[in-house]
Amino acid sequence: MSIFKNRTVIGIICILVALVICFGITPLFNQSISKKTEIVRVTMEINAGDVITKDMVTTAEVGSYNLPENVLRDTNSVIGKYAAADLSVGDYILTTKLSDSPAAENAYLYSLDGTKQAMSVTIKSFATGLSGKLQSGDIVSVIVADYQGKGEAVIPPELQYVEIISVTASTGYDANTGEATEDEDEKELPSTVTFLVLPEQAEVLAELEQDSKIHLALVYRGDPEQSAKFIEAQDKLIEELYAETGKKSESSVTAGKGAATTTTVQESEVKQDNEF
Repeated sequence: MSIFKNRTVIGIICILVALVICFGITPLFNQSISKKTEIVRVTMEINAGDVITKDMVTTAEVGSYNLPENVLRDTNSVIGKYAAADLSVGDYILTTKLSDSPAAENAYLYSLDGTKQAMSVTIKSFATGLSGKLQSGDIVSVIVADYQGKGEAVIPPELQYVEIISVTASTGYDANTGEATEDEDEKELPSTVTFLVLPEQAEVLAELEQDSKIHLALVYRGDPEQSAKFIEAQDKLIEELYAETGKKSESSVTAGKGAATTTTVQESEVKQDNEF
């Protein structure tokens, strides 16, 4: 221990340690913080749920020191993905801020392939919308009450079995999805219902929205495979109705012949029930 009592020796040791730090450790540290890498950076405002396109992002060279491990470095890994959070100009993108699929709230809109369309109609009263009990995936029949003031309730053949893909409150947010809420007083009542329909069905719904009183009757809720059978039967019926002329059948509600429509519905329902 006598060596540490010699001030000269202690001084030399301190000098050697300082030299190691200055000429050994410090350069390595400076080298690590000065090292550059490319990351993906946002070039325009991106809202949560937006699909990211090529013009929304770019690559930028930045210091690699202290960067998050999950920062994205290649634009190809970003383009085509969906923003899971709002992104501002200059932000770098983390894997946690991206999603391979759109937000659940609007996922049904991104599944459209051009064969069918999303079409919304207004729920004009609490009762006409099944007292707020409708939810995505339900199969309903559209009943037209007192069509053209004739006192008849009519189910257009095009709208016997229609799939609901969304029930939306007046705020624009999806409501009444079947999940219980903690505070029933804050539960939003549905204002519109969105259907997945063929173009022919969309035309009928548009006319009914303007001129008629619509009631929705729940037909089926449950197994998606069973729901698909209802929709398959409906699509087949529409194909038959429009096969000859490509125009609306005279038995349709738009022809104003309620009695003929009712008969057609009853006959087609018997035929379709046999399929199930």
